[in-house]
Amino acid sequence: MLNPAKRPLFRQSKPAFISISCSLWLALVVSPAAAADSPSGDSYNLRYADLEVTSAEAQLVVHQAAATDKAKSGSGAGDASKCATFEKNIDADVGDIIRAGCKPTTAQMSKLMNNPLGNVAMLFTQFDLYELENPVNGKIDFKWNYMGIAQFPKAISENWNLINRIVWNVPSMPMNQSKIDNAQNKAEDYSSFQGATVAPSGSPPAPIDVFSGHTAGFGDMYYVGLFSPKEGIKHKNGATSVWGLGFDLGFPTASEELLGSGKYTAGPSAIYAYLGEKWKLGGLLQQYTSFAGDSDRDDVNMMNLQYLYYYSLNGTTSIGAMPNIIANWEQSSGNVWTVPVGFGINKTFQFGKVPVRIGLEAYYSVIEPNDVVGSNWDYRLYITPAAPSALFKWMQ
Repeated sequence: MLNPAKRPLFRQSKPAFISISCSLWLALVVSPAAAADSPSGDSYNLRYADLEVTSAEAQLVVHQAAATDKAKSGSGAGDASKCATFEKNIDADVGDIIRAGCKPTTAQMSKLMNNPLGNVAMLFTQFDLYELENPVNGKIDFKWNYMGIAQFPKAISENWNLINRIVWNVPSMPMNQSKIDNAQNKAEDYSSFQGATVAPSGSPPAPIDVFSGHTAGFGDMYYVGLFSPKEGIKHKNGATSVWGLGFDLGFPTASEELLGSGKYTAGPSAIYAYLGEKWKLGGLLQQYTSFAGDSDRDDVNMMNLQYLYYYSLNGTTSIGAMPNIIANWEQSSGNVWTVPVGFGINKTFQFGKVPVRIGLEAYYSVIEPNDVVGSNWDYRLYITPAAPSALFKWMQ
């Protein structure tokens, strides 16, 4: 939306230009023909007088339209000085900026996106490529996974939000489902690995080199709900802490057995984040426990801790990572934990009116299962467009 001071001049001058053009065109057409056809000059003078009245009326319309336009711009476009003040303050509330008729800067939107419980709707599109190692024979293979997360807040009271996260996966496993279907006795030997492949964290996948080929398709879906205060905890150094408590639900929506657990899951969730001027630290803790589903499939009992550490280089660029620690409680003691560390970079860009964060990160597992397939490396690309929740009345 344009400020009054920056409004293009042609919007006001165009009607006047049209009326003048029409006047000249009528004058050229009417004057010689009217003089020739009229018995006297009266008809021509009458037409010319009418033309003058029309031009005057057109000028009046122009002035009225300009006044109306000015009134509209004053109520909807925002005061130029107020918008300039907002632009200089990266800590300005984005909701206040929008309600004032101004546009938030890319840096202001980037800071809002740093808050995992902020008043912002985001669509996470994440692509992971896992390098897997079979500890039995040392062979390497790869799994890839596309994960989508639609996150949006919903006000449930004056002081509390419900942060909603809807998660879906499209994995590709280094096993061939059709060959497994023809050899059920083989598949049973590896069914215990299914639960570790479906958590939204992109956890360690199924065994490698059991059968050649890949199986790709739609995976299980998840919902995470987090109840969080609208206002964070302010610290003396200017930083803010935010937190939330809630639950998660898992649904067996996978198109192939290899791509999901076959179980309905539920469990508690909790999140905390420290948002400083430079450092952003925190984590999302989730527990998945199966309670229904295919009785022939193994139970799911898994914890996912996605911890984050980022350092801001400037208002739109950060370095750091957000790896996932996995604990599969169904495994034996030496095969429970997968603990990665990593590093990466992300930057927020402005594409038209939409801020989009693009990041690239890599993780290495310093702890991985001893006797089952685990992930050595994970390479992650994510693209996240966002929009302030203040733009959507139904989120308020």
